[in-house]
Amino acid sequence: MKTQTSIFAIALAALALGGCGKKSEPVPNETVAAPTNGLNAVESAPVPENADQAFANAAAASDMFEVESSRLAEINSQSASVKKFAEAMIKAHTDSTAELTEAAGKATPAIVPKLLLTPEQQQALDSLKDKKGADFDAAYIAAQRKGHEETLDKLKAYAENGEVPALKAFAAKLVPVVTEHLNMAKALKS
Repeated sequence: MKTQTSIFAIALAALALGGCGKKSEPVPNETVAAPTNGLNAVESAPVPENADQAFANAAAASDMFEVESSRLAEINSQSASVKKFAEAMIKAHTDSTAELTEAAGKATPAIVPKLLLTPEQQQALDSLKDKKGADFDAAYIAAQRKGHEETLDKLKAYAENGEVPALKAFAAKLVPVVTEHLNMAKALKS
């Protein structure tokens, strides 16, 4: 125990001496102290996403939701038109993810889209897993309409105001594609 206390004291002294003569300025996203077991431990603060990373993450999540929900449609739908739409969504959104990854990689520094569903998307996907037949079709169609409307809004906004030229071009290219998908989803009947 005495050795641990000595090591802690030496480390603390080194930290204190290391800061001598230096002006202390706040650094964004540095570290924050959080108490742990009665001692102060240092943990990294989460790094906030910039608008470009947030857009890439939202686009990746949208693609992932479209693909995963459409895979469920291939199994749980009773409608031939819903299954055909789902097949088209799997292809289109798989291709979109590849294009997104390529465009994001052209940013400086490169952006890596996070392939994570939002909590809302995960909840919608979980809800679809429990449905079959006509109940599934109605829920899937509603989710597709909502998802494509939200994605279309994000694409338009980024195409207009984004900072990364390759991502802006990606967004602008997808606006008519997602508009077509939304119109297809609106025409679906359960």
